[in-house]
Amino acid sequence: MDARRTTLAAVRTLVALASAAAFVATGFAWSLHQRVDTAVVTSDAAIPTPRPTPEGEAFTALLVGLDARTDAQGDPLPPAVLDALHAGPDEGQLHTDTIILLHVPAGLDGRAVAISIPRDSFVPIAGGKGTHKINSAYRRGMEDSAEALRAQGLDGAELDRRARESGRRTLVATVQQLTGARIDHFAEIGMAGFVELTEALGGVPVCLNAPVHDSYSGVDLPAGRHLVSGPGALAFVRQRHGLEGGDLDRIARQQAFAAGLAQRVLATGTVTAPAQLQRLVDIATRYVVLDRGWQLDKALAQLRRVSGSSLTFHTIPTGRPDLRTPVDGIAVQIDRDEVRTFVRSLLDPADTPTTATPTAPAPAPTTTPPETDDDGDDLTVEPADVPGSTRTSAPPVITTGVPCVN
Repeated sequence: MDARRTTLAAVRTLVALASAAAFVATGFAWSLHQRVDTAVVTSDAAIPTPRPTPEGEAFTALLVGLDARTDAQGDPLPPAVLDALHAGPDEGQLHTDTIILLHVPAGLDGRAVAISIPRDSFVPIAGGKGTHKINSAYRRGMEDSAEALRAQGLDGAELDRRARESGRRTLVATVQQLTGARIDHFAEIGMAGFVELTEALGGVPVCLNAPVHDSYSGVDLPAGRHLVSGPGALAFVRQRHGLEGGDLDRIARQQAFAAGLAQRVLATGTVTAPAQLQRLVDIATRYVVLDRGWQLDKALAQLRRVSGSSLTFHTIPTGRPDLRTPVDGIAVQIDRDEVRTFVRSLLDPADTPTTATPTAPAPAPTTTPPETDDDGDDLTVEPADVPGSTRTSAPPVITTGVPCVN
């Protein structure tokens, strides 16, 4: 990929919120091109064989929100920023608390879909790392690599960079293994980047069915419609304590938020001021990681073409949300065959049978869990002893409105 194409791809991603014509028309554009071209963090390992995505061709991307106390370069966030985020103690876990497959179809007739994978989904981790919550795949891949790299004499920033590449590769392989989908592209953003992005956009519209107050996440909002940004936006999507459905209710929060965010991002002319463009570029270069092969100018043009028919958010089918596991506390039960059938029905509907043979539920492990899960959450309240598996599939969320959630 030549320098000009790389520059345009990266910049148009950051300013998908503005028309390309208005952006290029300013003398301010070239300095932003240069800065993004030299400063944006790219991953060589997330997608081992990157594939260009010409406009008009379908692609599937893995979008990841990382619970990181560092920026994209691995530098620690200031303590004041961590306090504002209600980040809690740094236990080195690097969980991926948001995992979404985004599929943009070819042509103008298809419907773009986003598929959420609950962070507590209990699945096999790629690379023979056992069965665990999927949000630990990144960390487990990173830890295995770090141990080998230390044995080679590496340390510091280079060790962290290469270990994170292994973590990204492990997560991508785990999601592909679970869903059966081929992932073409990868994007990762940390907590601080999420906060600054929402502030730069002037907030994101959300709606609550009832008032919420949660000291863990920091969310404190009355019922009704709100425009959330900064730490308040992060608190809105991170809350899990106090929600009846736990991790699954948090998925609903994330999808409702993403629907509001998509409306703002995909709206032509949302961002036009040079100072605002500068801020978005700054956020991306500090907090966003992209796979090296993503030609985002063409990908975003394709998403804009189909966005008129709406972007729809779905959640993979899940079993019991109180699955007892041997080592990870309480998790969400997953049946891979059901997940693959569901994902294929959304990504390749013409290739999906009209009826599917029901899959027998997987038996729940009987080993007593530890007192805390891998987040350190208190598990003293025992889950209901429900026999067998109760399969659920959450209703889709569509970007044409701002859905109210719990």
